[in-house]
Amino acid sequence: MTIILFISSLLATMSIGMPIAYALLACGVALMWHTGLFDGQILAQNILASAGSFPLLAIPLFILAGEIMNNGGLSRRIINLAIAMFGHLRGGLGYVVIFAGVILASLSGSALADAASLTALLLPMMVMAGYDKSKAGGLIAASSVLGTIIPPSIGFIILGVASGLSITKLFLSGIVPGILIAIALSATWWLSSRHSTIALSPKASSGQRLRALADSFWALLLPVIIVVGLRFGVVTPTEAGAVAAIYALLVATLVYRELKLADLVNILYQTAKTTAAVMFLVAAAAVPAWMISLADIPGQIIGLIEPLMNHPKLLVGVIMLLMIPISMTMDLTPNVLVLSPIFVPIVKAAGVDPIYFGVLFMINCSIGLITPPVGTVLNVVCGVGKLKFEELVKGAFPMIIAQFLVLALLVIFPDLVLVPASWFF
Repeated sequence: MTIILFISSLLATMSIGMPIAYALLACGVALMWHTGLFDGQILAQNILASAGSFPLLAIPLFILAGEIMNNGGLSRRIINLAIAMFGHLRGGLGYVVIFAGVILASLSGSALADAASLTALLLPMMVMAGYDKSKAGGLIAASSVLGTIIPPSIGFIILGVASGLSITKLFLSGIVPGILIAIALSATWWLSSRHSTIALSPKASSGQRLRALADSFWALLLPVIIVVGLRFGVVTPTEAGAVAAIYALLVATLVYRELKLADLVNILYQTAKTTAAVMFLVAAAAVPAWMISLADIPGQIIGLIEPLMNHPKLLVGVIMLLMIPISMTMDLTPNVLVLSPIFVPIVKAAGVDPIYFGVLFMINCSIGLITPPVGTVLNVVCGVGKLKFEELVKGAFPMIIAQFLVLALLVIFPDLVLVPASWFF
């Protein structure tokens, strides 16, 4: 009965158009009422306690770092380097998008920020070169979701706080799966563009490539600092966010000199807006998460799926299948906040490595960012690139299939995540 109430109250509030944060609060209140534990004081305490979690401080810091990078020239230099390296290949600008997506993911941690910058900088260039606009936009959208998989991922920060998993281990375990998705996107783009009749761009000379590499050196150094710092315990994920923000500010103002101190007012304003939206969701989700634990909903679900508990791969596969329609209809942050407290205890009880499951969970949620009907990243690309939603979905479809194939591969072969992760731990 508790499970039915949880699902029905959440779906009912969302179906009438209630904002997801308020829907989560309403769901939590319904559970409290059902169990006879409703107390306004407990409600307020849960909201305040969740928002005061120290690891969550990494979120505004990485958002700030991403805003500085986009406004301070770091992102543009990464894209210029990608053009110098791959722009001459058949379908070369597509590989530029994927390469830039990987590097920007290791800088910002946000799929939405990457989607906005890649669309603004590369989509007009691809259209001008003769690429199909919907296919180009679909590739940009698919490459942008790497921002939630490759560290420093804001999604992993939220997942770690919501489920009690190590954020550092989640970060480092996301590197290889992120690269595998980038390889899958490259293979899919090669298949679709190998017969392209678009004129090839001139190949950059060795001198031009070296200049592009030297120009982007300071931007490329940031992900190295973050990964090495996390690997050797020099910084925590929260401290890594502070390092990223300060480093980006110093490079943008003192090295590239493209960011004026006056620009910081708007950057801080945009950071505050984004942070407020994310943190309100986190705070609102604390109430149903507390009730999920108190009502032992994971234990009830374990009772329902007990035959699968002795078959870890099958269990993980079934959970991934169950999550696909949910990820398609609910945004990443509420998805993580609502589902991770349910599923993580279940996979732990089945003997599945929770970090491995966390990576698969995040990949599934990330694919949901580029699938209809919600597709948050798709909406960003549509808005910035002036594309129709249905056209973009059509262009992104092959890339979505490629990402689902990688997810299936990781379910069947867990060592593709576990073995590379052991190199870092």
